[in-house]
Formats: sequence, structure tokens, C-alpha cells
Amino acid sequence: MKLQLALDLVDIPQAIELIKEVEGSIDIVELGTPVINKEGLKAVREVKAAFPHLEVLADVKIMDAAAYEVGNAAAAGADIVTILAQAEDSSIKGAVEEAKKLGKKILVDMIAVKDIETRAAELDLLGADYICVHTGYDLQAEGKDSFADLRTIKSVVKHAKTAIAGGIKLETLPEVIKAQPDLIIVGGGITSKDDKQSEAAKIKALMNESVTV
Repeated sequence: MKLQLALDLVDIPQAIELIKEVEGSIDIVELGTPVINKEGLKAVREVKAAFPHLEVLADVKIMDAAAYEVGNAAAAGADIVTILAQAEDSSIKGAVEEAKKLGKKILVDMIAVKDIETRAAELDLLGADYICVHTGYDLQAEGKDSFADLRTIKSVVKHAKTAIAGGIKLETLPEVIKAQPDLIIVGGGITSKDDKQSEAAKIKALMNESVTV
């Protein structure tokens, strides 16, 4: 089980300072869509250069021209690239093929997918490395959680790993761990804390505990 730190509302210097605080507890650093929209793939390049030992995910949320977009993100240093589950099957295939060619991974984001079970099974067959249940900011505000969706995905996938994102924090972590995703994505649950290092360490310790039990 890996821990991914999601960085959304930061610029590049802020991202680097924040990662320095928590790098001992995280496995993957995500440069979120807002960061990439603001800073471009330069954000990926600079973070990967500063932390070559960490995996870097570029949350570009590809919808079209998938192989081209994956190639660009990979060239900037991304180890994992995101595509939306709502994209055409041909786009998913193109992303997966390009990523495999470059030794990278594809995370498919299930945000706004209505038929979770059917689409997860299709994505598994299309070769996705990760399928991610994602409760976006707007749905989080309405009190939606992702655990049922994660369990549904886990019941149908045979090859892909599973990930969960959206409003996860130390207090809700035990319930997340119970669902046994391969990747837990935490943003504000770490970045909003005064002592980010301590919070990230507690989260990682709880995750490690669950693996050894």
C-alpha cells in the first residue's frame, strides 16, 4: 500500500518546500491539475529533478490525443500519468501503449463515472495500471464518500491496482485501509496541517501497521 501526496493549490517553490517536509513518509508526489494548469509541465520537471527518488504523478486528466500527452508528461519526468475514465477506449489504449513503451504507468481517474462496475471492468481489460475512485471537491462538499465505489472496483478488476482519492485524512484513514486500496491519495489531510511532517508520518505508520497485521 503506497501513500501519494496530492499537491493542488501551490506553485513550484511551495511544492518543493512542502515535499521536503514529508518526503520520508510518502511514496509518490502528485502534481495536481491546478498546479499543471498554472505552471505547465515545468512543475513536473522541477519536482522530479529535486526528488529523483520519489515517483512523480502528473495529474493531466487526459481526454484526447492520449499518446501525445503521455509522451509529453513522461518527457518532463512523470512516472505515472492520469487519463479520465470518460475518455474513448481508443484514447485509453493509446495512453496505455505509450506508457508501456516508455516504462511509465497510467492511472485512470473515475471522477463522474456513473456505472462504476462496468467501466472498471473495461478499463482493466484495456490495461490500466491503476483505477482510481475519486470524489471531487464539489461532491466532497455534499458529503459523498468513495468506499462503496472502491469495493465495487475491487470486486471486478483482475489486473489493475486500485487507488482512492478525495477528502482522506488521518481520522477517516482506518475506513479507507479496511477497503484495502493499493494507493491512498491524501492532499489537504496533510497539506492543511501545521505539522505536515508529523501528520504524514502518522498516516504512513497506520498504513504500514495494516500491512503487517
